Amino acid sequence: MNFLFSPPSLDDLIRLLKAWRFWLLAAVIGTLLGAAIYFVAPPPYRARATVNVDFNLETAWPQETDRQQFYYLERETRKLEEIAWSDSVLQAVADADGNVTVRELHEGRLQLSQPAEAGWHFYADDSDAKRAEALASTWAESFAEAAQDNISAQDGLNAAIQIEVTQAGNLPKQRSVPLSAYLLAGTVMAWLLGALGILFFEPRRREARKEFKR
Repeated sequence: MNFLFSPPSLDDLIRLLKAWRFWLLAAVIGTLLGAAIYFVAPPPYRARATVNVDFNLETAWPQETDRQQFYYLERETRKLEEIAWSDSVLQAVADADGNVTVRELHEGRLQLSQPAEAGWHFYADDSDAKRAEALASTWAESFAEAAQDNISAQDGLNAAIQIEVTQAGNLPKQRSVPLSAYLLAGTVMAWLLGALGILFFEPRRREARKEFKR
């Protein structure tokens, strides 16, 4: 068992390099396994809706410094994020779908990706592509409506902000995890297991052979 605790040696590196045939075979096997897992248990579809957010800095802060504009963007962005994830907005999504709860939407079914200004992307995941599209579309439209109501009621958001849903139909849809990620993961896993076998089990077999000869 001493080989388990011994530091790596030049022999270990040489043994790994000599196993180049194994690396090629492991890459093929790992790729096939990754592809099989992808097609047998594929990741959910992900749909993306887009809402354009214009903060209108020139109107909101016409004579202010860059620092004040930065804090303005940060503050209003945080408010908009709170609206996007608010229970009222997510409840509208859940009601439109009929088979999902607000808690489930909070727990990974929806993702929000936005810059400080311009296009905010609303993502929804589901095993059914059409349902993912409906969830993303409803979320984007509910957010835009809630944000516009907040602006109209002067309830916190700056009146200079303009909200417009730019893509809520015929949304782009693709798997949330690409096939290439599965292929790479399968190959890396096969290489890792193979390296463990070469470095740990091969010396153990050699020790067993020596003990047998004795």
